[in-house]
Amino acid sequence: MSGELISYLIDTGTVERIAGHLAKCDAYFVPTLSSRVVLPDYALKICTDAVRFEAWSDDVLVGLVAAYCNDRERFHAYITSVSVLKEWTGGGVATRLLLNCVEYAKLHGLRRISLEVASGHASAIRLYEKCGFLVGETSGPFIKMNLDLETREAHEHQA
Repeated sequence: MSGELISYLIDTGTVERIAGHLAKCDAYFVPTLSSRVVLPDYALKICTDAVRFEAWSDDVLVGLVAAYCNDRERFHAYITSVSVLKEWTGGGVATRLLLNCVEYAKLHGLRRISLEVASGHASAIRLYEKCGFLVGETSGPFIKMNLDLETREAHEHQA
């Protein structure tokens, strides 16, 4: 859907809109999101506890990154969800949303962002690596990936 205008916003979607978006993207999660959570309950949790980085085209939520940025003891954020509607994949929407999340975390004094991804989901792993995340420990079928914001900032200043 390249060429169509996308608005990148924070925390504007309602619980219903988030739940609808997650339902449309459900089959693209590995394993499916609905096999792990009750989608309406998860959407409510995201709207209540996470910062939502949203990509909108007209009135359609085409992309979402949800991150819990509330660990003020360790200054650590955790990305709980990354999703883009199938017809919008490959156009940089997820990359832009992830980088918006990284900038937000840096501005709010966070030091690290983590996420988990299915070990067999190669395209997602490549996306996260492109955004600076490094592969960490493996836990069952998932890989933990981390982005150390202090190290990243030091490298950016040297460049």
